[in-house]
Amino acid sequence: MTVYPGAAEYVPDTDDLEAVRAAAGTCHGCDLYRDATQTVFGAGAPHARTVLVGEQPGNDEDLDGHPFVGPAGRLLDRALDDLGVDRAALYLTNAVKHFRFERRGKRRIHQQPRRTEIVACAPWLRTELDLVAPDLVVCLGAIATHAVLGPRAEVTELRGHTVELDDFRVGVTVHPSAVLRAPDRARSYTEFVDDLARVFEMR
Repeated sequence: MTVYPGAAEYVPDTDDLEAVRAAAGTCHGCDLYRDATQTVFGAGAPHARTVLVGEQPGNDEDLDGHPFVGPAGRLLDRALDDLGVDRAALYLTNAVKHFRFERRGKRRIHQQPRRTEIVACAPWLRTELDLVAPDLVVCLGAIATHAVLGPRAEVTELRGHTVELDDFRVGVTVHPSAVLRAPDRARSYTEFVDDLARVFEMR
């Protein structure tokens, strides 16, 4: 059995976010790099006041190389537009930087990252948050919430609320993919937008 070292040994000692992004492309800290097309690092304003953290890249993100460009990203864009929030002013990233999936014929079916992969990838997220230095970190879904607040943090208890940490506030809501899967998508979308409004302190 191969033992993977985690990302820490791949993270360069630099305050240059672009250098960190380049280094992430060489990361073999867990086994997800073997099947993924590429590392999908964070993107957006390098000193954004708000960082949005998702779970992991999906199929579209894995092929494109940027976060939140697939169906969930389009729904997030719609929500931000409804709130009057400029995506270009934000920094968007994921807790895990490679796409975890299962092949079914020609299709690649999304699989939830394992705890070991979340832990292995954590140094990249910590470095991003240190270098961007936001005031607010918004966790989209359980994986992001666990990565930032720990494995005992529950989205159902925290959604629409913020938690004060030493370096920034943390807001919590569901991942936009959960809205896409919801039986009542219209209601789920309204609740998602309301959560974002409250953690952005717009309501």
